[in-house]
Amino acid sequence: MTATQERSVAPRGGRSRRQAARRERGSGALHLVVGLLLAAGAVGIQSLDLSGDDHSMPLTYTGAKGENVDAGRFSVRVEKVSSAKTLKADGKTTATDQVFLVVEAAATVPSKPLHLGEAQLLTADGKKFVASDKVDKMDTLAYPWIQPGWWSKGRYVFEVPATALPGAQAVFTLPVSGLYSEPLPPEAQVDLGIDEAAAKQLGSAPAEVYDLDEKKK
Repeated sequence: MTATQERSVAPRGGRSRRQAARRERGSGALHLVVGLLLAAGAVGIQSLDLSGDDHSMPLTYTGAKGENVDAGRFSVRVEKVSSAKTLKADGKTTATDQVFLVVEAAATVPSKPLHLGEAQLLTADGKKFVASDKVDKMDTLAYPWIQPGWWSKGRYVFEVPATALPGAQAVFTLPVSGLYSEPLPPEAQVDLGIDEAAAKQLGSAPAEVYDLDEKKK
């Protein structure tokens, strides 16, 4: 083999190496693009997993009567639970053929003032009762602005059968907007401490009158 032939072979080998390097770089870029697409697809699938009803499911924080239950954007504390045959408000009395269960509570917020929504009563068998429409919202804890730095006190009143009392829990939420459904809204679910004995006492011996006007003072 002559020197001229050796020189002619060398450039061909250099071009082959450069072409191979370009192919490797191109293959790496393709793998990167495919990886990004797969990652984007995974994010999309996760988003689909949280679509529909999942977005409206609450983040539930639990606790018991007497405890400060921190739900992130607000905290609540159930201070007292009592029952009554009749309610008195604005000088008028309202009776029930069931039981008025009165949940006295306090609430605070870490920073941004807000209103609480109407509470619900969750029974041991999974039934829910909304707050009684016989009580004006202004007489409940859903009315005042909850401010950072101190605890605002108020109550919710439920009109329920005595059989709903054992194991009942109060569920505190934020107001629901008809135009916008907040994803994963917070709620505080508080055990009211009503065992069988307490339920019997509340159901069989309620107070004659619970005076909402007196509680405002």
